[in-house]
Amino acid sequence: MVEIRKAVRKKAKLRLGMAAPSGAGKTYSSLLLAFGLGQKVGLIDTEQGSGDLYADLGDYDIIQIQAPYTIDKYLQAIKAFEQANYDVIIIDSLSHAWAGDGGLLDKQGKIADSGKGNGYTAWRTITPEHNALVNTMLASPCHIIATMRSKQDYVLQDNGNGKQAPKKVGLAPVQRDGMEYEFTVMFDIDINHNATATKDRTRLFDGNIFKITSQTGEQLLEWLNDGVSKEMAELNNFKEKANNAQNINELKIAFQTAYKNLMGFPEQEEAKSIYDKLKEKFTTEEENATV
Repeated sequence: MVEIRKAVRKKAKLRLGMAAPSGAGKTYSSLLLAFGLGQKVGLIDTEQGSGDLYADLGDYDIIQIQAPYTIDKYLQAIKAFEQANYDVIIIDSLSHAWAGDGGLLDKQGKIADSGKGNGYTAWRTITPEHNALVNTMLASPCHIIATMRSKQDYVLQDNGNGKQAPKKVGLAPVQRDGMEYEFTVMFDIDINHNATATKDRTRLFDGNIFKITSQTGEQLLEWLNDGVSKEMAELNNFKEKANNAQNINELKIAFQTAYKNLMGFPEQEEAKSIYDKLKEKFTTEEENATV
C-alpha cells in the first residue's frame, strides 16, 4: 500500500566521510570531530597503530585490524563497539576494506584468477559484501566517521617567487565509486589540513574552507539533535492518519501500525488515548446512523 505523509526531519546519527591524501591528518581530524560528538569514542585502526599516536588528544579506545582486511573484520569491530554502547565509531580507514590486502578488490581479482568466474561475474560475490558494510554503517545506533585515503597527484603551483613548484593534491577517495554518496557529510582535506565539504546535507559548511576541530563535531551534533525523535514522528504520523480516517476500520489499521512501532515508549499511551476517543466518536456516529 502506498503511503503519503508529511516530511519530518528526525533526530539522526552522523554518517560522515573524510577523504585526504597521506599526511593530511585524517586520523587527527576525525578524533577531534568525534570528541565534539560524544563522550565514548571508539576507533577501528587499520593504519598499523597510527591511532595510538594521538592518545594525548583525549580518551578513546581502539580495535586493531590487521591484514587481511576482510569485510567480516570490519563488521565484527563495528558490532563490538555498538554492543559496548559507544557514542562514536571512527573507521580509520575504510580504504583498506576496498583496496587493501584481503579487501574487496583483492578478493575480486583472486576469484577471477581462480577460473571460477571472470572479472565481471566475480562482482556477484563482492557486491553483497560491500553492501553489507554500507548497510551496517547506515543502520548503526552510533555516529559513524569513516576516513578514506585519496589518490595522490602533483600539480605545479606558483611559489610566489615567479617560479613554479610541485604541490601534492588529493583526488578521488580510494573506495568503490559512489561510496561518498552514502554519507550525510563528505569532507575533503588537503595536505595543509584545510577541509571543504564536497557533500553536505546539513548545509553548515557550504562554500567554507576550514580546519576541523571539536567545535565542528559540536556544530554537527546540534544539527543532528534539532529534530523530532522517531517515536514523536511516528505519533504525529498516526495523529494525521487518525484525524483523516473515514471510518473505524481505517482508524484501527493506523493504530495497529503505530502501537507496534511505539511499543515500550511513552508515546504509545498517547496514541492509545487518541484511538479510544476517535473510536468512541465513530461508534456513536454509526449508532446514530442506524437509528
